[in-house]
Amino acid sequence: MTSTPPARPGLRDVARLAGVSHQTVSRVFKNHPMVSAKTRDRVLAAAAQLDFRPNAAARALATGRSRTLGVVSFDTALFGPASIIAAIERNARAADFFTSVASLESPGHGAVAGAVDRFRDQGVDGIIMIPGHVPPDEALRHLPGDLPTVLLGPDAAVPTVSGDHYLAPREAVRYLLELGHRTVHHLPGPDDWSEATERTRGWRDALTEAGADVPDCAPGDWSARSGYERGRLLAADGDVTAVFAANDQIALGLLWAIHESGRRVPDDVSVIGFDDIPEAAFLTPPLTTVRQDFTALGRHLVEQLITQLTGNGADPTAPKLVPSKLIIRRSTAPTASR
Repeated sequence: MTSTPPARPGLRDVARLAGVSHQTVSRVFKNHPMVSAKTRDRVLAAAAQLDFRPNAAARALATGRSRTLGVVSFDTALFGPASIIAAIERNARAADFFTSVASLESPGHGAVAGAVDRFRDQGVDGIIMIPGHVPPDEALRHLPGDLPTVLLGPDAAVPTVSGDHYLAPREAVRYLLELGHRTVHHLPGPDDWSEATERTRGWRDALTEAGADVPDCAPGDWSARSGYERGRLLAADGDVTAVFAANDQIALGLLWAIHESGRRVPDDVSVIGFDDIPEAAFLTPPLTTVRQDFTALGRHLVEQLITQLTGNGADPTAPKLVPSKLIIRRSTAPTASR
């Protein structure tokens, strides 16, 4: 015979143990300002003793808020989007919000609209959009105008948070030129990613401003294989002494291509990546790279959305740019011809 599990404690059980009314318990868990600190402490202590947990659905009905943020993202297997989603979840949890993530492969066939419909069924309070390779206007096209929304990326019709994908590549290229390299070659990311095109623009502008030659470059994907296959051509060219790779995975493939060719990093070729993946400091040699602050990106996305919901804090419509930082390690050195 199956035994019946014990009933979960409710508001009235907490009220009985704390010696207050169940309405007072409800006010405590709604953060009502008219509850004294002493009473609040007594109620919370009773709730902890009983292992009482407020019912999220009931709280949503009472407050009109689910305290859930929807996240729409593409290419979540990649390091950048995955790191940002993890940061969003941490910061949302710290602010007492849940997250619901819709991981999409492409914007076609009503994928975004379907994700939004699921979010509406869940009663999410707002949406964070991480477009990846999808143009922002396409990614936003199916989002409802009545739900607060924040976009990761620049130049959108909604509040935005952006990483630095232009100034930091310029700094990286200038650093290589200061080491005596006559020019810097580039292994771009996919040309349908705004982050990749911005990094390429920063590379090109730095060379143009310095009066250096701007070598041809061919877009690829974000993988180490792409870096290796394109890197073999650069490694075979004795005139190539410095390369800026659009991410650390591409740089990883390039490092192997250079090693396979018999040339050495940084003695013959200096290499800079982008992102500062956890393994970057342990490559051979340790990789000079541009560090993105994924924690800050996630925090600002959550803060901008919550500010829209509460009306508290800085202007949520003001774009937020999160700076990146050049991390110098042993994959770069002065050119031997200097």
